[in-house]
Amino acid sequence: MERDHAGASGLRRSDLARKTGCNLETIRYYESVGLMPDPPRSAAGHRRYRQGHVERLSFVMRARELGFSMVEIRGLLSLVERGHHSCADVERIGRHHLEVVRCKIRDLQNIEAVLTDTVSRCGGGEAAGCPLLDVLSDQGTVS
Repeated sequence: MERDHAGASGLRRSDLARKTGCNLETIRYYESVGLMPDPPRSAAGHRRYRQGHVERLSFVMRARELGFSMVEIRGLLSLVERGHHSCADVERIGRHHLEVVRCKIRDLQNIEAVLTDTVSRCGGGEAAGCPLLDVLSDQGTVS
């Protein structure tokens, strides 16, 4: 931990970013949307992040890596902050998110199938027609 001239200990935002691997702008954004609480300030007015900020930011970042939405993360944080959450509460959010992920996977598999089929029909030569452009122009059929 560093100390500023007023003697208040804590991490600067740049230290928090380095410690968590999070971009400075992302930290600012999370603060602006309320996912990160305002840190206390030193006598000189500098933000001083504590270990709780490091842990919370790590939680938010991991949740984002797993594809949780901001709303879902707020819900999870709310459960944690209340301190009397049940596993059933968390499981409900997790199961909903899992279904969203599964839907996205199905959508991506459909996209993959259409692209695989369309690209396989491309001749790659100098012909005027192009199956991929036709599909994108809604002139072709999407299987």
